[in-house]
Amino acid sequence: MPTTLSALATVVDPGQAVRVDAVTGTGFGLIFDTAEAGADRAGPSPTESILAALAACTSMDVDSILRKKRQPVASYRIAVTGQKRDEHPQVYTSIVVEHLVAGDVEPEALRRAVELSATTYCPVNAMLSRSVRIEHRYRLAQADGEEVSALVVTTGPEGPQVV
Repeated sequence: MPTTLSALATVVDPGQAVRVDAVTGTGFGLIFDTAEAGADRAGPSPTESILAALAACTSMDVDSILRKKRQPVASYRIAVTGQKRDEHPQVYTSIVVEHLVAGDVEPEALRRAVELSATTYCPVNAMLSRSVRIEHRYRLAQADGEEVSALVVTTGPEGPQVV
């Protein structure tokens, strides 16, 4: 049976259309803002939040997989960048996800975890990949000081391309 999720959004100052306060069906609040550059902002734009949701989704997958593989991660961050069209609708045309991991982690274990998240587990990636090309990379700073980096997989409308 399908899962139903919901959210309710309120425009804080109608006529200004700058800030929106949203509450998810599970009771979590989010603030979105589209104020001009330099103005006081209360939160990210909706399209910025999409990149943050992708980072959160894939990092949860990869972290879980690495724990199951008993890989000792010392630190883990994700850098997500997206390019958008200039014309409306200003949708993303390409996205790069880079997993920045440090620790005594085997490169193949990290590569496989990134691949599984991108091709199987992350629903945010699955939704975005229907319309935009997404590169999934990692950069691993190993405990011995060596750095390893690689492009793992590209997802997009044409399907996943494992490197």
